[in-house]
Amino acid sequence: MKLPLSWLREYVDITISPEELAEQLTFAGLEVEQMDYIGVARPARRGGHASWQLDSDARPGLAWDRDKLFVGQVLEVKPHPNADRLTLAMVDIARGEPIQVVTGAPNLKVGDRGQKVAFALEGSRLFDGHEPGWKVMTLKKSKIRGIESGCMVCSEKELGLSEDHEGIILLPDDAPVGKPLADYLGDIVLDIKINPNMARCASIIGSAREVAALTEKHCARCRPE
Repeated sequence: MKLPLSWLREYVDITISPEELAEQLTFAGLEVEQMDYIGVARPARRGGHASWQLDSDARPGLAWDRDKLFVGQVLEVKPHPNADRLTLAMVDIARGEPIQVVTGAPNLKVGDRGQKVAFALEGSRLFDGHEPGWKVMTLKKSKIRGIESGCMVCSEKELGLSEDHEGIILLPDDAPVGKPLADYLGDIVLDIKINPNMARCASIIGSAREVAALTEKHCARCRPE
């Protein structure tokens, strides 16, 4: 079962680290098989690793810079004067004037407007969408077919959400423009194995009750109606 910490915190106050929580849950019978760090740096490995800490196939956690990665809104998409497969997007991030960016995203077309996107400023550390695996790059200003561009509208691959690099990620319509992406999408997701004797935990509320009992915290909203 996938258990996002952001959901869990809606029910119970968690004052220990996610890694400590994973260890306590595992020892209590809720085996944490993996932890997925979304926009959050993965902690350094240490002695006495749990199985989820040793998963060599897991992509590394990459912390999204709160000063460089934001929720943006597309104001206008124009054709690139020197390339048929590229476009120029004007994006508002609620920080001064809108910013023009060159993009080749197939799901952003000339005439589009209003889409909410993940927007990275120059200097952002992202995963390279054109390289296999999870290679980290730093976004730098360059000229793309004669047009200068130092920012980027991001795909899921560049953010480390999945291996999808076919287009940019489009956020829900109610995503708040200008909000740091780490505050909007950042999370840690625990992948928990639910054994038959722990079936009571096969829901967010059930897991929250277990966490509250383990950490001796009050579980808000956990009482049955």
